[in-house]
Amino acid sequence: MKLAILGAGAWGTALAIRFAERHDVTLWSIDAQSIAELQNDRVNTRYLPGIPLPESLQLNANLAETLHHAELVLIATPMAGLRPTLRKLRESRSTAPVLWVCKGLEADTMLLPHQVAAEEMDPAIPRGTLSGPSFAQEVAQGLPAAITLASSQEDFARSMAAALNTPVLRLYASSDIIGVEIGGAVKNVIAIAAGVCDGLQLGFNARAALLTRGLAEMARFGTALGGKPETFMGLSGVGDLLLTATGDLSRNRRVGLLMAQGLDLDGVLKSLGHVAEGVPTAKEVQAQAERLGIDMPITRAICHLLFENVAPRDVVAELMGRAPKMESAQ
Repeated sequence: MKLAILGAGAWGTALAIRFAERHDVTLWSIDAQSIAELQNDRVNTRYLPGIPLPESLQLNANLAETLHHAELVLIATPMAGLRPTLRKLRESRSTAPVLWVCKGLEADTMLLPHQVAAEEMDPAIPRGTLSGPSFAQEVAQGLPAAITLASSQEDFARSMAAALNTPVLRLYASSDIIGVEIGGAVKNVIAIAAGVCDGLQLGFNARAALLTRGLAEMARFGTALGGKPETFMGLSGVGDLLLTATGDLSRNRRVGLLMAQGLDLDGVLKSLGHVAEGVPTAKEVQAQAERLGIDMPITRAICHLLFENVAPRDVVAELMGRAPKMESAQ
């Protein structure tokens, strides 16, 4: 299959490396200088240092050439880049199916990725998302991982999952694109909270309680928006939450760790040097939750931390000071 991957960051490059083992892959970036460096070095030094690009992987800064005869387009930009990239695709008159890997809600509109795609794409073009517990670095290294390919068109999800499946990257198909996208979005917010918990050295008991209640919060929000409850117990729900909230490669967890050490948000983001999607997502999820009347105390507390300069320990006190209630999965 001829595959065009749009976005040469960590995740786009990692998927290009893996899929180039079985497919004709071209990796594109809007930044011609970065493509020139990748062509010269055959390593993405900024995002995946030390991991060589396969010789079969093609690199191109010309979008029209990249899309020529493409049978599948995979968008690997941050959430903020999804709509502009979809517009470029529409202008190019490409009719190839589209997948995206960004996670979150669009700033200001509170739209999930598939809702953005519905506004920008020809409805006849198949589309879907890739999501699940996967760090780009480990995928690029060829370490085993399993993720979900979700589309409202179940036949498309099944066929693409089969086509893209590799010996080290196992793909499962799902028709619950709402649940999969919400899991991918909300887990980043909970991961920031987990970073705060670990940064303050509150212990394993506290982290276990946080992740359990975070999962309930995710499911409560997701089912209210039309996701299936079982999705949140799968790879793109609890699986992605566990990885992002506990793994040392998690940028969102790192946000919480650094804020627990006393850095402000600007200092944290400068220190990371990468996009941490949980930061803008927290604001949009909380706004949507308030609009729908959904109680999301962890998300609300993280918004206080990120955007209202509430101290980390005060955020913890806010959560622990809530009145006791009956436990519920939702």
